[in-house]
This record gives sequence, structure tokens and C-alpha cells, in this order.
Amino acid sequence: MRRIPERKVDIAEAATFTLEAYADTIVPGEKRWPGDRAVAGVSTGGGAVACGALDLLRWDATGIHDGLEDLASRVNDHARAYAEKTGRTLDGTVPPFVSLDYDDRVRLIEELTTPGHPEKDFWVLLSLFCNMAFDSAAHLHTDESIENGHPGLAAMGITVPDTDGLWRFRDFGYGRRLADLHPDTTPSGSPA
Repeated sequence: MRRIPERKVDIAEAATFTLEAYADTIVPGEKRWPGDRAVAGVSTGGGAVACGALDLLRWDATGIHDGLEDLASRVNDHARAYAEKTGRTLDGTVPPFVSLDYDDRVRLIEELTTPGHPEKDFWVLLSLFCNMAFDSAAHLHTDESIENGHPGLAAMGITVPDTDGLWRFRDFGYGRRLADLHPDTTPSGSPA
């Protein structure tokens, strides 16, 4: 395996690039600029990174915020081993996981999240939080997220609330009303 000479990268910077690449592998998006290495650019529109995956991961409510640098280091170790095993050449100017192309990132994450892998729980948890940034914007206020054009909520069809601040859906999720409102339901939707 041939290696491109490494450059010294700040640990925090390397962790950020690595976690962005991981998040982008879970929910891909388009590159933020032409030379973006962390975001592979295999999809159009905003993916997990554009939806604030790093902000969500670094939020203390996740419980994993203190261990992110370790997770980034671990996935980079796995990327080195993967590159060695598959004969891939790593670019030493970026962290090893970032150096992998998108398809190799996917294959590596598939290995790490496969039942029986000793670290599976770490990688599944990290993947779930990356997905959560896209599909629920859990780290943001919903109104502000929608107002600011959150790509994930927009892709899922989440619209602005009605003028009274309540969300109503004109089309039923199952194509039909599942139940009539209880006669004691107040106009706000609360029980009487």
C-alpha cells in the first residue's frame, strides 16, 4: 500500500473532518465547496452535515459529546486497517476516514455496524445521531429550523404551522382518517 506523506493536522480539526465524513456517509449531501473532502457530494441538497450533525453530536444531551474525539480516532484506525486490507492508498493530508472514497466509507461503516462487531454499539449510536440531525433536527427549535430551511425537515415535507401555531396535516398519513375525535376534545386538541 502506497501512502501519500502526512501533514500535521490539529486533533480537533481532524476529529471534525472525520465526524463530518462519517455523518455524510450516513445521510449524504452535496459538497459545500468544490474542494470539500469530508462531504463526498454523492447526493444533491443538504445531508446530515448541512443539517447540523456536528452540533447535535456535540450537544451534551446526547451523552456522547465527551467521547467524540475518541470515536473519530477509532474510525480513523479502522480506516487505516481497511485501507491496508483492501489495498487502498490513503491521502495523508486528511484523516484516514476522510481519505476513503464514499463507497469505501459505506463498506467500512457496514463492517462496523454488523451484528457481532465488538464496537457495533458505538457506531450504531453515532449513526443514529447523524440521522437524527437530518430527520428531526432534535438539537434545534422546530419553528426556527423550518424558518431557516432545514434541508432534512424540508425533504420530509414538514411545513410551517397554521397561523395559530399548531401543525395540521390535510392529508392523512394512511390515506384515511383512523379515528374520529373524542367528543370531549378541546379546540387545541387537549382532553376536556
